[in-house]
Amino acid sequence: MRIAALQSDIVWEDPVANFERLRPWIAAAAGAGARLLVLPEMYSKGFSMATDRISEPVDGPSTRFLIDEAARFGLWLAGSLPERPEGAERPFNTLVVAGPSGEVHRYRKIHPFSYAGEHEHYTAGEELTSVTIEGLRFTLFICYDLRFADEFWATAGETDVYLVVANWPETRRHHWVNLLGARAIENQAYVVGVNRVGEGGKLRYRGDSRIIDPMGEALATAAEQETLLIADVDAAVVQETRRQLPFLLDRR
Repeated sequence: MRIAALQSDIVWEDPVANFERLRPWIAAAAGAGARLLVLPEMYSKGFSMATDRISEPVDGPSTRFLIDEAARFGLWLAGSLPERPEGAERPFNTLVVAGPSGEVHRYRKIHPFSYAGEHEHYTAGEELTSVTIEGLRFTLFICYDLRFADEFWATAGETDVYLVVANWPETRRHHWVNLLGARAIENQAYVVGVNRVGEGGKLRYRGDSRIIDPMGEALATAAEQETLLIADVDAAVVQETRRQLPFLLDRR
């Protein structure tokens, strides 16, 4: 499968402006033959704690955008957004994966970023989520989840590719880069890490998005500018890596 990762800037709390900015990038990814395009965390709003203002219902505008554009361009689209189910006090930070035939999968961020007060504004999810897309097994994570290796370990047996969408600030960029590589190496799986660039909520984001293979080698990387990363991933590579180097069998 050809995967694209969009390292984009995000207009603060303005989904309509972000939808317009994203459409040409989606067209470019489709034109390059990508079957899946991954957008950053809170792709349409930015990492805002103003949940009374930015929350959307299930299947709200940011989810509909993913569904509609996936159908329009005939590919899968993934991005996180502030989704509040009917009757819920607070929203979830939800990673939505929409398919070209109307399929929708959801992962709700298990680890809200308490250092920034996310836990005070968003409800924590409770379930890990793995989905199969066109023969590849994907496990979904959001930003701060990257620091919790046990959940990556727990899902390694059913994972070919980890998707990690983020708004990871420049001040801790080395943590982001090194943890992405570690998760790929220790689980012998691909890792697609997609971070934003630009400024939002008084924070600066450098990007450093990358697609990493099961041996920890970077197949595609980005610096600080808006960029579309593209790489081909193959479940057979995961299987062969684990066959030649059966490290996962020694876990206790």
